[in-house]
Amino acid sequence: MSGLSHMDGVAPRPGDAELARAVRSFGDARVLVLGDVMLDRYVSGSASRLSPEAPIPVLRPSARRATLGGAANVALNVATLGGQATLIGVIGEDADGAELTHLLGCSGVVARLVAVAGRPTTAKTRFMVGHHQLLRLDEETTTPIDEPAAACVLRHFADLLPTSDVVVLSDYAKGVLSDAVLHGVLAQARAARRTVIADPKRGEFRAYRGASVLTPNELEVQQATRIDASDDIGADRAGHRALDDSGCEAVLVTRSSKGLTLVRRGAPALHLPTRAREVADVSGAGDTLVAALAVALGAGASLPEAAMLANVTAGISVGKPGTATVSREELLGVLHLANLVATDRKIATREEAAQRAAAWRAQGLRVGFANGCFDLIHPGHVRLLTEARASCDRLIVALNTDASVQRLKGPTRPLQNETARATVMASLAPVDMVVLFDEDTPVEAIQELRPDVLVKGADYSIEQVVGADLVQGWGGTVLLVELEAGHSTTGTIRRMALPVADTPRIPG
Repeated sequence: MSGLSHMDGVAPRPGDAELARAVRSFGDARVLVLGDVMLDRYVSGSASRLSPEAPIPVLRPSARRATLGGAANVALNVATLGGQATLIGVIGEDADGAELTHLLGCSGVVARLVAVAGRPTTAKTRFMVGHHQLLRLDEETTTPIDEPAAACVLRHFADLLPTSDVVVLSDYAKGVLSDAVLHGVLAQARAARRTVIADPKRGEFRAYRGASVLTPNELEVQQATRIDASDDIGADRAGHRALDDSGCEAVLVTRSSKGLTLVRRGAPALHLPTRAREVADVSGAGDTLVAALAVALGAGASLPEAAMLANVTAGISVGKPGTATVSREELLGVLHLANLVATDRKIATREEAAQRAAAWRAQGLRVGFANGCFDLIHPGHVRLLTEARASCDRLIVALNTDASVQRLKGPTRPLQNETARATVMASLAPVDMVVLFDEDTPVEAIQELRPDVLVKGADYSIEQVVGADLVQGWGGTVLLVELEAGHSTTGTIRRMALPVADTPRIPG
């Protein structure tokens, strides 16, 4: 199925720079959303006194607005993120339906709406003071749509499925995803080998059998599986039970302030802490998360990458009041900002580095280690680091301090001080952590960090690599990377006509 071809659980977790590259492909995603469309209204004002008729506040409205909700909000989020959004839903022959149709016409979403006489358009009106809700008024019916309406929905689905990469079933239990509709669309999507994301509301997940990914929240998965999902272990167990019940390929449990848990067959659970910086309103955050997941999968991201992007997007959404969308540019901005902050966090003391390396190994990740002066970064360095990172899940680079470089290479080196060299090294995508060592060789750092993979240039033999015996002794491997011909720091300095001492290469 589209988007779920990369399901292995051992691939390195991508960083924000890699996620940003995936976001730039969002325009390629074609997402078909089917489900319960809604009209969300907000009446905002001030409440400074209580009613004399009852102990309730009196709201003096100062602003009113209407937005797309439910499945319509999912489709709007797809479009705002840059994806190609198509929507199928049911409305009533009423003023709310007309307003919802108008909003969709201004949204960039291609909509096929089925108008059903005698059935009200689902509308929710929230009465607000600041960011706080005083009351919510729901105007709706939850009875399943009748047979003629279901047949019309299925015809629209059959027409639009061939030009879609990912299908989202946005179930709010308002009757559109009736048994007939749900069974029909899942059968069509399965025959067409399309990825289907089901955002469930039914108490039994068996109804969604045939979907690819299920996205219940913590309460929904707990109610359906009878397993407490309030912590990582419980979310993992509940997710696996949901996998068995639904027959899906993956379950993404959304856990509010605790983040997400992605459970897949044959892979360890992936727990993602929330990326929210502040929370103003959680309304519609689930729609935003599902939309981001769908767009990312439609753009070719792996499921773990899509889950990480959905997590970041939802974190942005909850920082906005009301039912809000997130643009592709906002998402890129947060990813780039986090990447810059992460660059500083990559530079660690030896003690911090040892703790992080131990934590990575405890998670089952392979830790790699490379060392050197890295005075002027050139293509040879980039190749070495790229191949080193490909051999492990986390790469630590140990840099000689200025004093260490001077002892080994003479008084004219290094050209850049250790702070500058560490900053440049930390900015490189293959590098997960940078640590300085003051000794002439990195053997003490290797003993403290206990890497699984020791990396050096192929101009060394394994016998010449400092620490090779240590790493091999605890079951690790030594990787010798072929060097990029014609590239060296000394050669670069000579071409710049700068004086350079005839110095030996750094041991190890």
